[in-house]
Amino acid sequence: MIRGIILDIDGVIIGEKIGVNSPDPHPAVIEALKNIRTKGIFVSLCTAKPYFAILNIIESAGLNNPHITEGGGVIIDPIDKVIVQKHFIESSVASKIIDGYLKNGVYTEFYTIDNYFIQKDQYSDITEKHSHILQRKPIIVKSLSKEALSSEMVKIMPIAKDEADKRRLINIFKPFEGRLTLSWGVHPVALPLQFGIITAYGISKEQSAQELSKGLNISFEEMLGVGDSTSDWQFIKLCSYAAAMGNASEELKKLVLSKGEKFSYIGPTVDENGILEIFKHFQLAF
Repeated sequence: MIRGIILDIDGVIIGEKIGVNSPDPHPAVIEALKNIRTKGIFVSLCTAKPYFAILNIIESAGLNNPHITEGGGVIIDPIDKVIVQKHFIESSVASKIIDGYLKNGVYTEFYTIDNYFIQKDQYSDITEKHSHILQRKPIIVKSLSKEALSSEMVKIMPIAKDEADKRRLINIFKPFEGRLTLSWGVHPVALPLQFGIITAYGISKEQSAQELSKGLNISFEEMLGVGDSTSDWQFIKLCSYAAAMGNASEELKKLVLSKGEKFSYIGPTVDENGILEIFKHFQLAF
């Protein structure tokens, strides 16, 4: 019996059809989420986004339980106004890595629990695209690295122009391995941009899913994990039940199916509202 769902957002319930399933999910998906939560099943969204970027989904679907945000940096229930966990990045380390990215011409943002920041001279079309995704404009400062010294950061986000540029950003990060954690994400609307997700050392979707399981007192044997990118395997691998979208990476599909026919399913694409078929397959919605 499934008592909890951990659900990635971008590419899973949010697609690239602006006004249809972006920046918010299709109304049918919101209704399904609401019905599942009404049955007493926990639905925890898991994303690199800040909570304010998914607040409309949470409130519209009535998902009054904790959610994993900021790549694991914050676990929060915004409806009941409870911060379950928050993991800050050491400000001096943050300032150094931000300065390193800026000196190499990398568009960079950093995030506190309630806001995100960019440097004034970096305002560009990337800012506009990301403002649409996050449904909020950034706070603009003169010096991002100096602002970092006096801020409680939960995430730093360097943004690569494409998959090839991503390698350059990984190389800039290398001196900070062992002090910070770097993972990656994409958004259907912003491709080919690649979003770097830098959190405090050891903080990830896997670690935050473990915290979530303990907090909800639900074992992973009773959980379904759903995603579309290989990085989502961090939390999906912990769950007994697993699903991937039709638009998911081939690697993730293979990993999901490795759990066996009884426990896995590949649904249609996000732009076909494939999550609804996944819910039906696992008898969560009809």
